[in-house]
Amino acid sequence: QVQLDGSGGGLVQAGGSLRLSCEASGVAFKTLGMGWFRQAPGKEREFVARVDWAGGSTSYDDSVKGRFTVSRDNAKNTVYLQMNSLKPEDTAVYYCNARLRLFSAWHRIDDYWGQGTQVTVSS
Repeated sequence: QVQLDGSGGGLVQAGGSLRLSCEASGVAFKTLGMGWFRQAPGKEREFVARVDWAGGSTSYDDSVKGRFTVSRDNAKNTVYLQMNSLKPEDTAVYYCNARLRLFSAWHRIDDYWGQGTQVTVSS
């Protein structure tokens, strides 16, 4: 199967920065895109940012535009999220997402999720 191994969360003061990373590994697959979602206490999981694997195009939620940057390393099957100018409202568990085709099931596109990493921004 596929595993997503994320890291980089932590506690930071408002205005600070953190960098998250997430590596996909496991059975043979083709990555179509990877990105990040987040879930704050009492709220639903929401989209943060995504990068297309082939062309590198990116998309962001309006709440993080200009502050967060998503990037990829194709060779390492790794996605990064550079978070600058963090705000208390960015506090959440951040989940890595990967949209993949498994070589063993080429007709399907599946979403995989990391275990989540806590980001806490103090005011």
